[in-house]
Amino acid sequence: MYTVVGCPDCSALKIVEGRPETTRCPRCRRTSTFSKLRALYRSDDLDAAREIRARLLAERSGHADSYAAVGTFAATDADAEGAVVTDEEYLASGGVDPDAAREAGERAAGGTSSRSRKEVVTDALSELDRPTEAEVVEYAAERDVPADYVRRALSKLHRRGEVSETGGRYRLL
Repeated sequence: MYTVVGCPDCSALKIVEGRPETTRCPRCRRTSTFSKLRALYRSDDLDAAREIRARLLAERSGHADSYAAVGTFAATDADAEGAVVTDEEYLASGGVDPDAAREAGERAAGGTSSRSRKEVVTDALSELDRPTEAEVVEYAAERDVPADYVRRALSKLHRRGEVSETGGRYRLL
């Protein structure tokens, strides 16, 4: 079930799937009890809900005529899929041999992948069994992440509730 609802604060329209206890507005970030929101439209079909939301937005902004000239979401999606240029066509049109480009990509994929500093810290927390700060620092140092960054990241993750720390040992939540 998809429901089109409006935010009571900023009037943003959004589509909510199912019947959650609460929902958060993507524009103003207000959390509202779903059952208290005015349902503008309900449907089991996502495309129908998308159509109604788009129509309401067009009417609100004074573009109802323009909206009427545009096809449905389903038709637009089908048109977009048919109009896509494949990677091979794109590369060939630029004078690049698609097979050579694919081979170069496969060679590059064989190397180590690049991870952000935060990803390295969270990788350490998920791969190591209840690590201490020192173990996380050591894991990250092997991947060229500075120890001071690791300590700051652990502190931030703990404050945000993304990790727990008990007896000097960390666990990713």
